[in-house]
Amino acid sequence: MNVTTEEQRKLLSIVCHGSSLLTSTVMSIAVPILILVLVDDEIVKENAKEAINFQLNILILFLVSLLLMLVAVGFILVFIVLFASFLFPILAMVRVSNHPNQVYRYGLKKYV
Repeated sequence: MNVTTEEQRKLLSIVCHGSSLLTSTVMSIAVPILILVLVDDEIVKENAKEAINFQLNILILFLVSLLLMLVAVGFILVFIVLFASFLFPILAMVRVSNHPNQVYRYGLKKYV
């Protein structure tokens, strides 16, 4: 699918990042993968890759925090991961909405 306008680019990028707010992990990863496969625009593809990477990082962090619940540290980490999984996609959607010609990079890459 060809992206012809800035509005289409903005909408598809917002959908990529916003899909992580869906409750199903499968759907939150499947939507950006579908957009990655179907769309030809490089900026939208990069936003889809960022959204997929973020969701996989959150999944791994959540699983690690569940394991750490055995030593009581995980209870705090679960809430931090859940808060980040809610906050960062909203920030990404706002950023992509204001700057549709730029790729939003999640800050977790520095730390994970």
